[in-house]
Amino acid sequence: MKIVFFGDSLTWGGYGGSYFTYLADLLPDHTLINAGRGGHTIINLLERLERDVLDQQPDGVFVMIGGNDAIAYSQPQTRAYYRQSQNLPDGFITPDDFEAAFRDLLTRLHLAHILVWVGLEPMEYNPATAAAMTAFNERILSAARAMNIPVLDLMVHFPPPADLPERPDLGMGDILTIGSRTAKGWDEFDAAQTEGGYTYSFDGIHFTDETARRAAELIAGLVRES
Repeated sequence: MKIVFFGDSLTWGGYGGSYFTYLADLLPDHTLINAGRGGHTIINLLERLERDVLDQQPDGVFVMIGGNDAIAYSQPQTRAYYRQSQNLPDGFITPDDFEAAFRDLLTRLHLAHILVWVGLEPMEYNPATAAAMTAFNERILSAARAMNIPVLDLMVHFPPPADLPERPDLGMGDILTIGSRTAKGWDEFDAAQTEGGYTYSFDGIHFTDETARRAAELIAGLVRES
């Protein structure tokens, strides 16, 4: 099969561990296309669905999105970035509007007769972002179940700790740090994980290499079951 992996930075894999890199060895009989983009939201996916997915004429699509939507919704100081760089008019989207947009995405894939799998993203930055991610994941799960689409809940496999610290709100400084580190090829992920006290990520959001490897195994298992 030709499979497109459609999502945000967790799929892109250019900042932190890349689950997509591991999939080549785990799914050697398939043609895999990485259509992940850093910072993208459900609105961005809808905007590039035709070009990055439908025009590729894939047999299947693995969709994983929602982390940036949850951040923008729960961390108001990041909204200037999402408004200016990611074309969100208000800088965020509500859970209701997110669910409607996600259902639209799934419907368009269904009408194109493309096999779909859905991933639910984890989050462990602070209680507000984790709670928002849980809320958005519930909306994704509802939409996927309505269409009998298989779902992989990575937040079950990589849960936030019960005593998740009240870390400072995310803001534009954090967005700029990601951009600067990416441009410089920064890769001190293990040290950042230890310093920040994170469990599976190095910043509360992005995967370490070990987490990316484990996520790839779970995703490959989902694909093989279909």
